This record gives sequence, structure tokens and C-alpha cells, in this order.
Amino acid sequence: MSEYDYDLLVIGSGPGGQKAAIAGAKLGKRVAVVDKQDMVGGVCANTGTIPSKTLREAVLFLTGMSQRDLYGASYQVKQDITISDLSARTQHVIGREVQVVRAQLHRNQVTLLSGTARFVDPHTVAVQGATRGEHATITADKIVIATGTRPARPAQVDFDAARVLDSDEVLNLTEIPTSLVVVGAGVIGIEYASMFAALGSRVTVVEQRERMLEFCDPEIVESLKFHLRDLAVTFRFGEKVVNVAVSDSGTVTTLASGKRIPAAAVMYSAGRTGATDALDLENAGLEADKRGRLSVDPHYRTPVDHIYAVGDVIGFPALAATSMDQGRLAAYHAFGEATNELSALQPIGIYTIPEISYCGSTEAELTSSAIPYEVGLARYRELARGQIVGDAYGMLKLLVSTVDRKLLGVHLFGTGATDLVHIGQAVMACGGTVDYLVDTVFNYPTLSEAYKVAALDVTNKIRALERFSV
Repeated sequence: MSEYDYDLLVIGSGPGGQKAAIAGAKLGKRVAVVDKQDMVGGVCANTGTIPSKTLREAVLFLTGMSQRDLYGASYQVKQDITISDLSARTQHVIGREVQVVRAQLHRNQVTLLSGTARFVDPHTVAVQGATRGEHATITADKIVIATGTRPARPAQVDFDAARVLDSDEVLNLTEIPTSLVVVGAGVIGIEYASMFAALGSRVTVVEQRERMLEFCDPEIVESLKFHLRDLAVTFRFGEKVVNVAVSDSGTVTTLASGKRIPAAAVMYSAGRTGATDALDLENAGLEADKRGRLSVDPHYRTPVDHIYAVGDVIGFPALAATSMDQGRLAAYHAFGEATNELSALQPIGIYTIPEISYCGSTEAELTSSAIPYEVGLARYRELARGQIVGDAYGMLKLLVSTVDRKLLGVHLFGTGATDLVHIGQAVMACGGTVDYLVDTVFNYPTLSEAYKVAALDVTNKIRALERFSV
């Protein structure tokens, strides 16, 4: 018999924690997960990824935006869209997702402990029950911290959950604001900016930096900015918020330049901070950085050998998809199970309206590395499927080596971008060349055919280059 209550204790039931727990259970270990009663599934299922992406789908459907190219600019499925219309779908999906998480943990005989956890010592965790104030102390041989993050809140801002909100609280709005200031042009800020703009809110985005989404292809970002400006979004780059005044009638945001922006509400999207402050990390011999994040080695092990950390709490890339594999790999390593490392080729998906997704290198990266390449483009409006679905603005860009014709990067903007990117990812991961895409038959009519069109485009350019070089 083990000297510990459990072989593996996971703190947090989000994507990383859930997969770590299930991986441990599949290895025949005794596993327990600790999380609050109302947070099963973590931030991902309750306040982050799942509700925000469900909200996006509700907005797309009810506004009829994707059909306006076919039926006219005034087309709308429902004329008077309310928060209730949007939240009904969101709450339905959240409920189902939480059920799935609970069922998967139960099916794998993982014990789910409701409450909040804090370290007593490196192998002991105290769990305070969320409902009746119960306390329990449990021990574990291995521990995985997967507590995720919460929105960062500038100290000088008076958040009231009604007029001035963070990116979690925006899901609890009681009505769609007629106007909205979004502070921060990161992924979350731009996603919500596009959603509320689609709903008809007058949106102003304020960003201290001179550009947004700097890690993305500039041409793709420009396409997104053009589309958002068409939805009446105003961008204020290189600007800093110095004050937000709140009254019964709304808010006035004052910028360092002296500009004043009136709006019904203000949403801050100023990054996220690790949810580690209540863990009493010092009792386990751990210390978080100033943003609440934990440092780990390539196997997701913290400086304390038997304690691992995965997901958003360890920082970049802070994606649900990546967190799942981090949790699985951490559990495998903890119990000496042989495994492969994650592929370096990981897709990035941004659920704006329209979507952005990419995998591989950007043009800027290839240029700075002096890697010769050529670009192949396909525009949705030139695809039969693009006409059918009413997407006249989507595009796919392939970056191809002019030396060995290998696919170096794929960048998408438009309908289904976050799904379509995986075709390019698979080709790159297998070391494939553009010739594979040229010689492959794609279903017609599909958006996937964009790969064929872009591949032919870049092949013709490379052929012309070779002809002129002779």
C-alpha cells in the first residue's frame, strides 16, 4: 500500500488538468481532481473558450452576417437580438460541456473533490469545501497544478461588473451595449470587439502598441482590420487609457493624448494572470512570478521534482488545445511512461469575425532568416464554395520554399479558417512539398480547394522564376 492517499492529485479541472487526470487513470493510478463546484471544466468551459466561442456562433447566426453577401446588407435572422437570445445558447453549451467533463472523470474512476486547494506541505493539500465549508487534508505522490488564469485587473481601474468589466464579466452583461470601448487589442480583446461590432455596437479599440496581433501575418491582420472598420470599429493605436469616469448614463474614457471617448461600457482585456495566489505555494517550496505563473522544465516539472504544472498557469502559448497535451505528457513523465514530445508545428486560431488561423512561419520570420520563399494565394470569392457560403473576403496564403518546394507556412482569413489550417499543418509536419497539394484531388465544391488554387498559384510563380533565371 502507498503511504499517500492518491498516486496523482490534480488541482484544476480545465483542459490541462482533466487530461492529466485521465492519463494518470489510464496508467492504473489512483487519481483525484480538486476544483470548485461551479468551475468543473475550468475557465475554458465556464468563462473562457467555450462560452466565448459559443457566443460568437450565436452572434453569427442571429445577425445573419455570413449571408449578407447573398441576401443584402440589411439581412438579419432576428431583428431585436437580446442578451437572453445569446446567453441561452451559451448556457446550454456550457452545461453540456461540464456534463462531458464530469462523465469522463467518472468513467475513468477519477475522484472529483469540490472545493479550493492549498498546499500544507509538498505532498499534502488541504481542500476547503465550497458549499458547507468542509475541510479535508489529502496526500499525493505526484501533483499537477492546472489552475489556469484570470483576467489581469489594473489597480487604478474601478471594475463594477456593470459599466467597467473584465473579459470574464462581459459574459454577464444584462443588455447589448450601444457602444463599447475595448482596452487591449490582444486575441481576447479583438475577438469580443468583432462580436459586439457584429451585433451593432459602436466599438472603439484602444491599444498602447502601434499594431495588433503582431505574431500574425501582417496581410491577414490588415484584412481583419479592414473588415472590422467596415463594421464601424474605430482603432486607437499608440494610446494609453489614463481614466475611466462612470455615471448613470455611461462611461467616458480619457486617453493620455487627451482624447475622450464616451461609451455605454468599457471592457478591459489587459492580459491574464496565473490563478496561484490562494495555493500557498511557499508551503510546497514553489514561487510564482509577478504574473502568477510557474516555471517548468521541458517535461512540465516545476523546481519541486514531484510537482508539475500545465496549461495557462505556465504561460505561452496558453491555449486549450496545447494545455490538453501538456497535461497528458506531464502525467506520463511523472510515472515514467515513454512518450513523444509535442510537435513544434502548432496551429494558432483566433475566433474573430471572420476567423484567423495559421501554422508555420510568417513572411517576416522567413525574411529575417534569409530563407527564400514564394507566396501562393487563393481567395474565397474565386471558389465555388466561397460563393455558396457567401464569403467574399476569405483568403488562404501558402509560403513555399523556392529551394526545395517545401511548405513553410499557411495563413488563413475567413470562414472555417481554424479547421482548414490543419491540412497545411499535416503537410508541413510530414515534410511535404507544394507538389503534394498540386497533385491531390480535393472535393468540389469545398473551401479546402483553396489549397489547390494557392498551390497552383505559387507553382506558376516558381516556374516563372526558374524560367527567367536560366
